[in-house]
Amino acid sequence: MKRFSFRKIAGITLLVIAGVFLFGNIVMLLWNALMPVIFHLPLITFWQGLGLLLLSKILFGGFRGGRGPGQHWKRNMQEKWMNMSPEEREKFQQDWRGRCKNRSFGENK
Repeated sequence: MKRFSFRKIAGITLLVIAGVFLFGNIVMLLWNALMPVIFHLPLITFWQGLGLLLLSKILFGGFRGGRGPGQHWKRNMQEKWMNMSPEEREKFQQDWRGRCKNRSFGENK
């Protein structure tokens, strides 16, 4: 088992605090520079910026060690793809090409 020294723990703690302060300020500054001008929303404080950062982490990132939404689905699809024969892969690709060809993205029909 690795032993952590007091200096290492103190350094990591300071880095975490600095990171929280930095990212909270970045969110606040970006919000205050863009949102009031574009959408006529009010200015926010540092704590509200930190709350937005936390909310976005919960909604879009989760708390599973950096794995965002869709990672489980992506892993399952990779496993399925690796277990397919070359013929099954070709058929799958053709099916999806056909599905995508029949759609007009952003065009009026």
